[in-house]
Amino acid sequence: MEGSNGMKRATIKTIAKMANVSHTTVSRALNNSEHVTEKTRKKILDIAMEQGYVPNVAARGLVSRRTYLIGIFFSDLNVGTSPSFLIEVINQVKRILPDDYSFAIDSISHYQGGVAGMEERFDGVIIVSQSYHDDDFIDQVVAKNLPVVVLNRPIERRDIYNVTTDDHLGVEMAMSYALRMGHRQFGMIKGEASFVSSDARQRTFESILKEHQLTLNPDWIKAGNYLLNSGYEAMKQILMLPSIPTCVFISNDDMAIGAVRACLDFGLHVPADISIIGYDDVEYAKYLEPRLTTVSKPTSAIVQAGVTALVDMMDGEAQPSENQTLAPKLMIRDSVKKIPLNEN
Repeated sequence: MEGSNGMKRATIKTIAKMANVSHTTVSRALNNSEHVTEKTRKKILDIAMEQGYVPNVAARGLVSRRTYLIGIFFSDLNVGTSPSFLIEVINQVKRILPDDYSFAIDSISHYQGGVAGMEERFDGVIIVSQSYHDDDFIDQVVAKNLPVVVLNRPIERRDIYNVTTDDHLGVEMAMSYALRMGHRQFGMIKGEASFVSSDARQRTFESILKEHQLTLNPDWIKAGNYLLNSGYEAMKQILMLPSIPTCVFISNDDMAIGAVRACLDFGLHVPADISIIGYDDVEYAKYLEPRLTTVSKPTSAIVQAGVTALVDMMDGEAQPSENQTLAPKLMIRDSVKKIPLNEN
């Protein structure tokens, strides 16, 4: 950005680099926050004056208009949003958001009547989108000229900062590993039907079976809703069948935990009798017995990128010009058994 004299205008990031502090500290100093020492404040203000820093008067980040409250909206907190995912998002937001700010959490489903007054309540909005049904809400929030980021689900718009991950790659890694371990008979427990991630993971699972000319047994495909109990019930349905798969891919770790419990209740051991692969890599996945092989979704990195971008926008910085798709990782642990091909 340039000033009227053609010189590049100093930004909060410029000042932060020169002062060797974070952009959050610069923002606090410029807003007279009590969380900055007088020595640091003076150093930052001196640099700002020397560099001719001019706040973006069009930004909502003007001190006189700030509420220091961020809105965090999930598609639906009652349906499909697993407790593990919710907790991880909240913890990351708390860790990264400047101390001055608080945040409120709600479901997009509660705003069917519109978003009137949202611009007076929030300085910025984080939308953790899981469904295409969220698009109307996203459009309404953007129309309020609020700083906004959309996380978790890829969206078609390119005027909103969007951070997500590659679910197709995650499932490919999980299934490729299971195939290398000798498995050829696969079951699946799907996630919440209305969520984009559930659809993407199921389609990739089915395409890999087709690619390897493996039979897709519809009796081995059961529906869950990303919650622990649904994984338990879905696995019970699979285990009561006349024949069962050697490996079950489960669309998230919470359901996988329920599935492991169902196996134990049926007198089966994981992975000796049946193998299980999860998705997400929640914190307790590595402490289970057996430790869960799963796909690590980079939720922490997604939230960090989103919150950092939102804080910058609230401080008058330009919106990031490129959206991000972060790669998942396969976490190989103990829940998948290696079997000889002649056992299939």
